[in-house]
Amino acid sequence: MRISLIGAGRVANHLAKALVDAGHHIIQLYSHHHNSAEYLARNVNAIVAYNYQDLDPNIDFIIIAVTDAAIPEVAYALSTLEFKACILHTSGSTHLNVLTEYFPRAGVLYPLQTFSLEKQVDWKEIPLLIETAHHHDLESLEEMAKTLSSNIHIYNSEQRLSLHLAAVFACNFSNYCYDIAQQIVAQEKVDFSLLSPLILETAKKATQFIPSKVQTGPALRQDDAILSLHKDLMAQKNQKDFLEVYQVLSNQIKTRHKKPDI
Repeated sequence: MRISLIGAGRVANHLAKALVDAGHHIIQLYSHHHNSAEYLARNVNAIVAYNYQDLDPNIDFIIIAVTDAAIPEVAYALSTLEFKACILHTSGSTHLNVLTEYFPRAGVLYPLQTFSLEKQVDWKEIPLLIETAHHHDLESLEEMAKTLSSNIHIYNSEQRLSLHLAAVFACNFSNYCYDIAQQIVAQEKVDFSLLSPLILETAKKATQFIPSKVQTGPALRQDDAILSLHKDLMAQKNQKDFLEVYQVLSNQIKTRHKKPDI
């Protein structure tokens, strides 16, 4: 399919390369960061558009791969032009109506994955959540999505938002906890990589079992002595931010696993 891409950040970079590898053609690429657009365009053999007006209206899809906050602005800018293409965004948290407000042909292609420029991902394993305003566009979008991944799901905007929220807990918050763990051991000159087998085993169990069924730790055991020991240590080290996170999470675990009164 013939596709134009708006954006040159992490998602745009990964998506553009995946689309080209799958046999599609990135016709044009636009970003207000011209240097980034030129770099990505060279990698996918696309033409850089320096204005929205330069975008070819006679293509299959225009994909908006920018930050969530920028999608309404881009949609409004495109609405002043006449496009025959189906306009897509790649956001997990942005409702489809942000696009249907302006375009009769609109949809969503949301890859449920965390992207970094430094690391490649296996697109065949990435869940792709798709949605369109009209059924005939859904067929075309699903056809394109299947060339990228074998894990395609048709979900509406509310369902997609729930997954995005869950992903924040499962990915962003858990990674911040890894960051806290790294800082704690670094202060005592302890090797953070010693936690790697534990991190991997925990993630593995979370994908194989209901997470609540494999919860472990002092909060689950209601072990107030250990909890106090940890909190005292963080207080002594002036780790007030870590202590606050520790307290909130421990309280939530204790509440979640509180044994019923007999």
